[in-house]
Amino acid sequence: MTTSYRQPGVVLTDRHFTVPLDHDNPAGETVELFAREAVAGDKASQQLPWLVYLQGGPGFGANRFVGKQAWLGRALQEFRVLLLDQRGTGHSTPANRQTLPLRGGPREQADYLTHFRADSIVRDCEAIRPELTGGAPWTVLGQSFGGFCAVHYLSTAPEGLQAALVTGGLPSLDAHADDVYRAAYPRIERKVAAHYARYPQDVERARVIAEYLIHHEPVLPGGYRLTVEAFQSLGILLGGGEGSHRLHYLLEHAFVRTPRGQELSDAFQEEVQGLLSYAGHPLYALVHEAIYGQDERPTAWSAERVRAEFPQFDAAKTLTEDGPLLFTGESVHPWMFENDPALRPLRETAEELAARADWRPLYDPARLAENEVPVAAAVYHDDMYVDTEHALRTARAVRGLRTWVTDEFEHDGVRAGGPRVLDRLLALSRDEA
Repeated sequence: MTTSYRQPGVVLTDRHFTVPLDHDNPAGETVELFAREAVAGDKASQQLPWLVYLQGGPGFGANRFVGKQAWLGRALQEFRVLLLDQRGTGHSTPANRQTLPLRGGPREQADYLTHFRADSIVRDCEAIRPELTGGAPWTVLGQSFGGFCAVHYLSTAPEGLQAALVTGGLPSLDAHADDVYRAAYPRIERKVAAHYARYPQDVERARVIAEYLIHHEPVLPGGYRLTVEAFQSLGILLGGGEGSHRLHYLLEHAFVRTPRGQELSDAFQEEVQGLLSYAGHPLYALVHEAIYGQDERPTAWSAERVRAEFPQFDAAKTLTEDGPLLFTGESVHPWMFENDPALRPLRETAEELAARADWRPLYDPARLAENEVPVAAAVYHDDMYVDTEHALRTARAVRGLRTWVTDEFEHDGVRAGGPRVLDRLLALSRDEA
């Protein structure tokens, strides 16, 4: 079933597909995929090559653009674009606290979720490609985790690709989750230091808020328990181009004077609830560390374990001394499944996933070394979410991959500088730059 409609300058078509839950068992259970096709209004009747957008995450549906926002306007100059809601996200068959109990208990839910990594997403793409392109290869644009999917695509089904464009998403081909987080915490510390250098008044503000939380541990209006560790995780904002400014404006209105004394303002609590809740993207929390699983070692709450190797992130210790409170970044921790009402029912499922020791390898270094697909990647220097050294090592391992290393953008460069970033990647992939 398809439905078409218009936005300014764009014709959109909603598309639905049915694919196997487990592509190794095509006669078994199925899941539904949703994707939105976009084409320039004046090119709607033309035969155009396809570009598939693989969203970052994991666990987020594709962007809901209005008209030709961000990079989409540049893409529509020459492509018919498919904005894919990866399995379990957006308007595709959902996977959340409401639906997962249909699978059974935590073990059954975890077994189900093993089919929501890059390998299954790429096989979904290959399952629907013939229907849309008549069998012709297409171009993929992978942002962040979408770039991980693109590298898996190159490893397993390069015949389906005309070109692969990656922005902020070249994964390590062999790192365990522990390696990823050991590289991440020093980067996060640098981002926090840069934030405090820009906004030195936030050093005291953050400490005061942390002290308040340690003594009060409030419950936000939506039921989220705001612990000091949860407050620190707001540092995830610092990975975006406007993130430091957003964090600053959040901290400056944290308190309000009441008859009972200083309390967290309603405005602050409401904004923090929106930033910390996983109600809209629970898959991110559930499978985030699983995207790094590639061998018989469990991830075992890697970010939490590795954090203990960096005592400077211990808020209680910091508050007994004079140093600045350190925020954290893109990491998932066991306490999130206690604090967040959207995750609480899934705590045991998360434990099952953390303990799994049978992950399949996601990348094929030998095949990547013989790659013939044009590949271009934007590598954001000192990207808080993806380690630059890991990314460049992978870039060297993929035959013919061309990189654009820049410190002009943070991790969200394809959104913040979308038309220019996409234009650059296309030029690199075509040997025009």
